[in-house]
Amino acid sequence: MESSADFKTPRKPARVKSPGSACSTPVTIPASPFMKKLGCGTGVNVYLMNRNGKQTHSPWAVKKINSKCAKKQTNIYQKRLSEEAKILKDLQHPNIVGFRAFTTAKDGSKCLAMEYGGEQSLNDLIEKRREEGLPAFPVATIEKVALHVARGLQYLHSEKKLLHGDMKSCNVVIKGDFESIKICDVGVSLRLDENMQVSNPDAYYIGTEPWKPKEALEEGLITDKADIFAYGLTLWEMMTLSVPHLEMLDTEGDEDDDDSFDEDDFDEDAYYERLGTRPPLDAATLGGAYQRMVELFCLCTEEDPRKRPSAAHIVHVLESNSQLDDKSNEVIVID
Repeated sequence: MESSADFKTPRKPARVKSPGSACSTPVTIPASPFMKKLGCGTGVNVYLMNRNGKQTHSPWAVKKINSKCAKKQTNIYQKRLSEEAKILKDLQHPNIVGFRAFTTAKDGSKCLAMEYGGEQSLNDLIEKRREEGLPAFPVATIEKVALHVARGLQYLHSEKKLLHGDMKSCNVVIKGDFESIKICDVGVSLRLDENMQVSNPDAYYIGTEPWKPKEALEEGLITDKADIFAYGLTLWEMMTLSVPHLEMLDTEGDEDDDDSFDEDDFDEDAYYERLGTRPPLDAATLGGAYQRMVELFCLCTEEDPRKRPSAAHIVHVLESNSQLDDKSNEVIVID
């Protein structure tokens, strides 16, 4: 049930054929040492593959199993990568990285070639901004990311009946100065039924701990609203330049210019107690220009999933408000 409330603050090369949408000529996936490493995830590395030919070809991002993984783990990650390739091949949306090719190398490892969505993830940009001592991203940038990511989630939820299952800044890739914004890493997606509930009762929501909603932590009913909770925290990341529930602020009020992480000061019990809840946000410091994004964050992180808006509603509201001349004085309403 949708909320009717306003947004209120509270190794060897492998040969593979390209997909039908790409050139039908066989292509070669270079060995890992001959590609630039873009990043890494659980059990996998992602590389930049530059393609040479008579015509200029766009580069690909290639995801490969990390060779240092134990054999037992490798089997798990290969199965997950195969599932991701199967899912990704069926997706086509401007805000989701596209499928390009899938193959098995001679050493048995899997290689998933994808559209190159950008050299940096949103998380990379957040960390860079924090390291440079800059404040929150400009509100226009956050609103743009909010809209484009919501469009990608709407497509997954409404058209493909898929729960992304691991929404966070690490899984949003950015090209240039936010010229394109795409969701990536659909390897842990779950199927949704007509009621937007996970259709397989035995399916396990993986996610990433700081972004997990309460229902995932307590083995409750998982719906499309699990992605919405994590989406709200992704907006929070852009406004705070922090990881949810791992804020480096001194809750006792002591001022300390050294915000480096000290494991001895980490309160593990408090951390686990905060998981699945809405992290604090200093809206007053952000200023009135951020009101809309603060309100959206608050609504998306309601503990009750039924009170969170759907991706379709978020897109409708943000698209409507993007057409207004004076955004800051308008009230966002979920009909």
